[in-house]
Amino acid sequence: MMTSLVLSVIGPDKPGLVESLAQTVASHGGNWLESGLSHLGGKFAGIVIVDIDEAASAQLQQALNNLASDGLIVTSEVITQADNVPPTQPLTIELIGHDKPGIVREISQALAKRHVNVEQLTTALVSGSMSAELLFKAEAQLLAPETLDLDDLQADLENIASDLMVDISLNK
Repeated sequence: MMTSLVLSVIGPDKPGLVESLAQTVASHGGNWLESGLSHLGGKFAGIVIVDIDEAASAQLQQALNNLASDGLIVTSEVITQADNVPPTQPLTIELIGHDKPGIVREISQALAKRHVNVEQLTTALVSGSMSAELLFKAEAQLLAPETLDLDDLQADLENIASDLMVDISLNK
């Protein structure tokens, strides 16, 4: 029987880390399914989903722990499927504005209050097109309950945008 693992990885950014991780997964019969890997703050960080025969899972997890000798810290967790997941609708949010503390907190609170799940979030500081000022930019892929009143969420986001002086767009 196959099982799925979600791996979170972090280590000093240097050549060969992905190869080492991929080789370890493959040599234990694992299949690399999905990943998001990035250079962040001088570190290599990411998340990987692998499928592996349940009988080989413990050996793979031990081999992944051994990658710490190369500086790569890997944690793993078995993925369990949730039962009776309510129907959802995909949404996206795009935000841009002057950087200030609390932007992610304010947006995530509004989403959590309405049971909206953040599927993917990308943030960056970018140079403004008309000036050298740094702007905070965020893009999020969301899953919202089908029953969500989008007008209420839009109103919440507009209030946050006004308070933080940022532009937010919500798209279905």
